[in-house]
Amino acid sequence: MKRKIIATEKAPVAVGAYSQGMKIGKFVFTSGQLPINPKTGEMPATIEEQTAQSLKNVSAILEDAGSSLDQAIKLTVFLQDINDFAAMNEVYASFFTGEAPCRSAVEVAAIPKGAKVEIEAIALISE
Repeated sequence: MKRKIIATEKAPVAVGAYSQGMKIGKFVFTSGQLPINPKTGEMPATIEEQTAQSLKNVSAILEDAGSSLDQAIKLTVFLQDINDFAAMNEVYASFFTGEAPCRSAVEVAAIPKGAKVEIEAIALISE
């Protein structure tokens, strides 16, 4: 299977040696998305705002690949503090209509740039 790198200006540029996303067959995989506004380069302060921005960034990559959050199969949420789970989950749930995709949420020691959350996804491509 051929793979295609996904790169969109609607999500933050990669801050390391990785791609924003990769399309392989009927699937798209995103790298973990920090809550950075791609237009301003700024990161919001609260876990709620950061969750929303990370999901907007994931969504932009999925859409560039011909998919969407509605086509997501699995998301992984990395939290700097597991005590932020309830607040993250409330915002997260607002991004999905109907059946939610599979998800893991784990606490990690640190997230780049001091972020409170980072989110990655695997989704089907609508073709």
